[in-house]
Amino acid sequence: MSDLTALLEKYSKPGPRYTSYPTAPYFHPGFTEQDWRAELAASQDPSRGLSLYFHIPFCDTLCYYCGCNMVATGDYAKATSYLDYLEKEMATVAAMADPARQVEQLHWGGGTPTYLKPAEIRRLGQAIRQQFKIADGAEMGCEVDPRELTPEHFAALREVGFNRLSMGVQDLDARVQKAVNRIQPAALIDQVYAWAREYGFGSINMDLIVGLPHQTVESFGKTLDQVLIWSPDRLAVFSYAHVPWLKKHQKLIDETALPNFATRLQLQQLIYDRLGAAGYVNIGLDHFAKPTDEMVKAQVSKTLWRNFQGYTTHKHCDIYAFGASAISQTPEVYLQNEKNVKAYQAKVQATGLAVERGLRLSRDDQIRRDAITKVMCDLELDQAEFEKRWGVNFGDYFADALADLEPIQADGLVRLESGRIAVTDKGRLFLRNIAMCFDAYLRQADTEKPRYSRTV
Repeated sequence: MSDLTALLEKYSKPGPRYTSYPTAPYFHPGFTEQDWRAELAASQDPSRGLSLYFHIPFCDTLCYYCGCNMVATGDYAKATSYLDYLEKEMATVAAMADPARQVEQLHWGGGTPTYLKPAEIRRLGQAIRQQFKIADGAEMGCEVDPRELTPEHFAALREVGFNRLSMGVQDLDARVQKAVNRIQPAALIDQVYAWAREYGFGSINMDLIVGLPHQTVESFGKTLDQVLIWSPDRLAVFSYAHVPWLKKHQKLIDETALPNFATRLQLQQLIYDRLGAAGYVNIGLDHFAKPTDEMVKAQVSKTLWRNFQGYTTHKHCDIYAFGASAISQTPEVYLQNEKNVKAYQAKVQATGLAVERGLRLSRDDQIRRDAITKVMCDLELDQAEFEKRWGVNFGDYFADALADLEPIQADGLVRLESGRIAVTDKGRLFLRNIAMCFDAYLRQADTEKPRYSRTV
């Protein structure tokens, strides 16, 4: 444990989670609505499916740890009005899309999508089906807040076609919940989980967070005890990112109550030990799934992909994202909407779109994104295969990266052998650090406050 502690101390530094490359801080307002319209027209490849994302930013209450783009409000009229703009934006994009392209994946995130009442869930679901063709067997997932769910919500979600849920559990300890302003007893989640199974949701993910105030190894062990009784299909165990300079409401958290470095290390070890012993397979960064899960199969077959929604099995899809702050993606472009809800609505009202900033990837960006994706998803990179795909000499192109990987190899986190870079079991905790070696943007001088949370 002492060796691992030393490594964690050595490699704990601000770094991206690589849900994109280049990462969102490098998107710029020089990429305009006209650029996005041109990209939509030029990128209608019928062989590529579609993944649709809808951002519902509203929540009843503010969770102090939240790092998402959200609005806490008790004024439900804001949500019903917001749907008007979602529908207008969606119609604008759908009019430029090839109607033959099918939606293979649909996700609602937030905020809290189930802030919407059942009638509005049905309304948005019907609007989507009017504009886009949903493929048979499409993966349709929704993030849910256990505190706001009723059987009527589940009925509406199933009517729309949802077959997956992602449930925010975070931590079951009462003291921790009070400290982060998210009170949800285990009995409540137990009832909601039972409803979800009763209504036929085939895949349920639970989110947990490590590093919250007052968390201890003992208390989080009890949370894991209960979670393993529920036995969700997937688990996402995120490390709390305390970035009050980016998320002002995190100042409401008592920093003196946050677990120290040694405790966070013990918590990380507890997660890997307990979930591994329970039969869950570690998928890349912070994700775990049962061995029969398609995400595990995708990692084995090297078809796993990573985007703004995390890990996905839908690699060959363009993402059309709707709502405030939502990020769309084609093979060569990232596009982000206005983050402020009022600004988003004003732009949609004016033009049907809400472009705030974006980025067209250079060839170097695409090459480096591929390398980073291989590390984050496959946990290995075959240099000969990479050279064939991109027409570059790997050793020359990534000379700096290979030099940076040498000390990481010396620490036993990667193996560099026979034209192959492979992440070791010990190195899984340090995936972000390994991927950072291929990031050209991090080599640029930056004296601003950190843009990212710490890697470990």
